Amino acid sequence: MDVWGTLDLTTAIVRDDLNSSFRRSKKILALEASQVYLTDGTAAKSPFAGTTIEKLPDKVLLHIFSYLSHKEICRMAKVCKKWRLIAYDTKLWKNVSLRPEISGLHVGSLESLLALISIRFGPSLRYIELPIELITHTVLHELANKCPNLTHMLLDFSTAMQLHDFSELQAFPTKLRYLCICLSEVIFMEGFMRKIYNFINGLEILHLIGTYEKIEEEEEEIYEVINVHKLKSATPNLRVINLYGINFVDDSHIDAFSSNCIQLECLAVNYCAKVTGSTLKTLFQRSRRLKCLLMNGTNLQSDYLIQVEWEKCSLQELDITATDLSTEALQDMLTRLPGLRFLSAGQLNGFNDSVLKVWMEAGNPRNLVALDLDSSDNLSEDAIYKFLCKHGHQLWGLGLSGMTHITDSLWQTVLPILTNAKIVVMGTQERLGVNILVDQLMDTIARSCPIVERLELRWDPDNLRFSDKSQKAIDTLRVKCLKLKCLSLSDGRYYEIVKANFERADRMTVVRTLTNCRVSNYYLLSNYKDLVFN
Repeated sequence: MDVWGTLDLTTAIVRDDLNSSFRRSKKILALEASQVYLTDGTAAKSPFAGTTIEKLPDKVLLHIFSYLSHKEICRMAKVCKKWRLIAYDTKLWKNVSLRPEISGLHVGSLESLLALISIRFGPSLRYIELPIELITHTVLHELANKCPNLTHMLLDFSTAMQLHDFSELQAFPTKLRYLCICLSEVIFMEGFMRKIYNFINGLEILHLIGTYEKIEEEEEEIYEVINVHKLKSATPNLRVINLYGINFVDDSHIDAFSSNCIQLECLAVNYCAKVTGSTLKTLFQRSRRLKCLLMNGTNLQSDYLIQVEWEKCSLQELDITATDLSTEALQDMLTRLPGLRFLSAGQLNGFNDSVLKVWMEAGNPRNLVALDLDSSDNLSEDAIYKFLCKHGHQLWGLGLSGMTHITDSLWQTVLPILTNAKIVVMGTQERLGVNILVDQLMDTIARSCPIVERLELRWDPDNLRFSDKSQKAIDTLRVKCLKLKCLSLSDGRYYEIVKANFERADRMTVVRTLTNCRVSNYYLLSNYKDLVFN
């Protein structure tokens, strides 16, 4: 997670190199603090003379350390004995990742980890991520015994070719509310899972992460590496279920969870290609509390969706991106859903002008706060404009990306309507035959969307036209949009100009490239924090 906010001078020094150069930094700080300069250039005694970072109270240092990663904290421990004691304070070790490939710590041996659990983690530990080589019965026993307040756990089996022996596993953390399991393509999990079923009855949030992003050949044999039908019996209190990119998950698994999880509020099956929607009708009949359904990249069939009793369900958030639904199915669904707040319906050939028109006339988009129509090439500029004129003022998030016919001219027209927008995604990475006047666009965003938090401009750098006075428009955006946390741009000259402008104002983490960061309306989901994994 990013750490927002500007660190003061002390914290800036803390982030310096922590070897010999760090010790020199402390001396420089003391020297600079000992003198100030009058208007005539002469030195005068400062009231802070003799003040160094060593004089700060332990509580202040502990607070400063809390902004740092565990890798940096470990480097802190090498500075002096005092800092070593602070670095080992259990308050700094509430959330720990031991996956070095994902910005976590590297632990060289099981013995080192067992010592860490006893000495450094203890009762303060709330969240831990473990890679396959550290998932053993002794580690799990130690976590169960020494970390009674552990509520969130991620177990990464994704690179496993062989499991450890869990025949002696007799204990497992019992207060878990959140469990994320990254599955392997070839390792069957039942030997491990049957040992923990009795300990996970209190789970509220379950993530099963598949290997969707690693699949290279579609013809490879598919194994059901975890028994979902047994798992659902052990987890009756689930509120949030995320089955992401699992190649064996189909409608029977959705039916299994719905038969036992009456508290279900959010179900995500993004990139589970075998899901067709055949059990959706039963799902909504059983799960009366279901408010969020995310089905991006599934193989939904229009006939199954038409059978669902949408008017009787409580659904508020829906993602049907890249599902190839027909125009008729979309019209039927949108006119019968009573209180939709969030809709992501990009990459659908069936989503055309008639769908928007019927939805406005016969549906109920009055509660809509987030809309993503990425790459909806069959929507005309005129239809989008009419919809936004009527409902744009209520939107918190809007994505109109991936469409070559939607240029800055439409955005200049509709941005004054989007006064409540927190998330805006615009542009396409395809080369256009027209230029985008980005200075005027930035100025309009600054004046029309003062509470915007996340902004993405996907246009190709060669299509962006800006003048020598671009700094003024960027200054306006930076000064007026004080809540802006993320501004994603294509890497190029304009990106460098904007990044330098924000960095001069000490807003170092705002401007990013599209390669490293993509903006999505998912931030607006009611269960967004519960859905975050990895």
